[in-house]
Amino acid sequence: MKVLFTFYVPSGGVETLNKLRCESLQRGGIECHVLYLMPGSASQNITNFPVFITSRDEEIKELLDTHHYDAIIVTSDYLLMERLRCLGYEGILIYEAQGLGKRADAEILIIEAVPYLRSHCNAVLIPPTDHLLELFISICPWLHRYVIPNIVDVQSFRMIPGEPPCDPVIAWVGRLENNKNWSEYLKIAHQIRLHKPALHLWMFHDPELASEEQKQLFHEELHALGLNDRLNVFTNMPNHIMPVYYSSIAGSGGFLLSTSITEGFGYAVAEAICCTCPVLSTDSDGVRSFIVHNHSGKFYPLGNVEQAVREGLELMDNPALRSHIRDQGRLHMISRFGSESYAHSFREMLNSFSIF
Repeated sequence: MKVLFTFYVPSGGVETLNKLRCESLQRGGIECHVLYLMPGSASQNITNFPVFITSRDEEIKELLDTHHYDAIIVTSDYLLMERLRCLGYEGILIYEAQGLGKRADAEILIIEAVPYLRSHCNAVLIPPTDHLLELFISICPWLHRYVIPNIVDVQSFRMIPGEPPCDPVIAWVGRLENNKNWSEYLKIAHQIRLHKPALHLWMFHDPELASEEQKQLFHEELHALGLNDRLNVFTNMPNHIMPVYYSSIAGSGGFLLSTSITEGFGYAVAEAICCTCPVLSTDSDGVRSFIVHNHSGKFYPLGNVEQAVREGLELMDNPALRSHIRDQGRLHMISRFGSESYAHSFREMLNSFSIF
């Protein structure tokens, strides 16, 4: 059995997902390849499965003709499905809904994708995210749906002992774009700093994925709030060293703040929880899979900076609650997101198409 996963660029949560699931599926006897249409920040990552980077039709066709994939999983890029069919691929084609942004944006994209889904797609694969499931049921009722929780590396993402920062850190991971809602992160950090003058800000992002407009707006708000002397920016950090940073954030007495409007899954939040790093997040849908308020993390209402500040300060100042959330969060991740469960569900999906 041979499967190809495709996406635009090797970066962010989808690149992490592809790495983890290919490793897991190959242990179960499924040969996995990955195709990215453009190079990205993770292009140089070493993998134990083939990774191809090209958008040229002749090179993609050669790939298809050489490997005769039993199934191709096309992530986000619905236009690629038609290209693959035109290049001669006749096997199982599954559209995967990841990283579609805010609900309104996802709805527009799915509606635009309908002709391609009708003509070229055998099924859709989605994480257990309510708004995505609801949209596909209402817009594409004929399309078979498979819901499989994304895989999380609960073994590599764990607390790493070390010397923590002397001062508390509030961290943020994402892209400088509207859905990730970086502006709210700065506003919340500004208010918490009034209570915690020694506070530091750590931001992890990929500048290649940010527009010049967003970079300028970020620069202006950062200085307007007087946070420029508090900020450390980490760019294009390899995923495998993030446990060190999450552990340092936890040890500092701080937390990870997720301000997203909508998340299909939320890898940064999941991985931080695995490292026993406390998380305060908007209820951005996808993160419901691993945040239970005051048990495995904390929620605050989107846009409510005052409430976010209260929740964040409690997370920093209530040692008993903080310890409970750190311990229970990791146990929750271990019980729900191991690699064996993903491989079993994925194989069942392929078996439903008589691919064995």
